[in-house]
Amino acid sequence: MDFDKIEKFVAKEYGINLSAYKSKQLIRRIENFMQRVGAKNEIEFINILSMDKNISKKFLDHLTINVSEFFRNKDLFLDLERKIKEHLNPEKNTLKIWSAACSIGAEPYTLAIILDKITPNKKHNILATDIDQTVLEQAKQGIYNKNEVKNVDDDLLKKYFIQVQDKYQIIDEIKKRVIFKKHDLIMDSYETGFDLIVCRNVVIYFTQETKNEIYRKFYTSLKPGGLLFVGATESIYNYRELGFEKASTFIYRKPGGN
Repeated sequence: MDFDKIEKFVAKEYGINLSAYKSKQLIRRIENFMQRVGAKNEIEFINILSMDKNISKKFLDHLTINVSEFFRNKDLFLDLERKIKEHLNPEKNTLKIWSAACSIGAEPYTLAIILDKITPNKKHNILATDIDQTVLEQAKQGIYNKNEVKNVDDDLLKKYFIQVQDKYQIIDEIKKRVIFKKHDLIMDSYETGFDLIVCRNVVIYFTQETKNEIYRKFYTSLKPGGLLFVGATESIYNYRELGFEKASTFIYRKPGGN
C-alpha cells in the first residue's frame, strides 16, 4: 500500500496529520477499512472516499476511534475526585477544566457529575473538544445507551439521567455546564489557565515524539498546581523530564500554586 497517497488525501480532506500516529497500528486500521469497502488499492480507496460521503464519514469515525463511556475505569475517576478535593479546592475556586478528545461526551459529563457531587449547584467551566464534528454533535445531544452508562451508580443514574425507553439522556442542568468545541490536538493551538486537563485513551495511538509534544503543551496550558489525568494504559514515564510531578498513578501535577 502506498501510505503516502492516503496520508496526503487525509490531510487535505479531513485536516488530520497521520504522520503523528503510530504507523503499523494505523496502517492495519486503514487496511481493515479498505477491505470492508472492497477497495483493492489506495487509488481505488481514495476514489471511493471522494465519491461516497457516507463511507467518507465512516472512515473518519474509524480513524478517530470514538469509543467512550461514563466513569471509564471507575476506580481512577474516584481517585480523580479525591485529588480534585486535595489539590484544587473546588469549594473555594471556580475551576477551569478541559476534556480533550472527548468523543461522544461521556467523559466531560462525568466530570460535571463529579463536580456537582463535590460542590452542589456551583458551576465550574468545562471545555470539551474533539477533532470529529459528528461526535461533538452527538455529545451535545447527551443521549446514551445502556452500555455507555453501565459504570454509573444507580443513585447517580436516577439523579442525572432521564430514561427514555432503552436510552439515557443527561439532564439539562449537567448538559449546560459543558461547552463543546472542535479541536485538533496536533494541529491547533491550546488555551491556557486550566486547573484540570483530562485526556484519556487517545495519545496511545500517537508516536512518542507526538505524545511528548502534546504533554508539553498540556503543561503550558495548566495553571501552577493544575492536574493532568491520563488513561489507564498511558502512564507518563518521563513526567519529570516534561516538568510534572506525580500526584497518583495516572494523575500528574504541574508544580506550584497554593
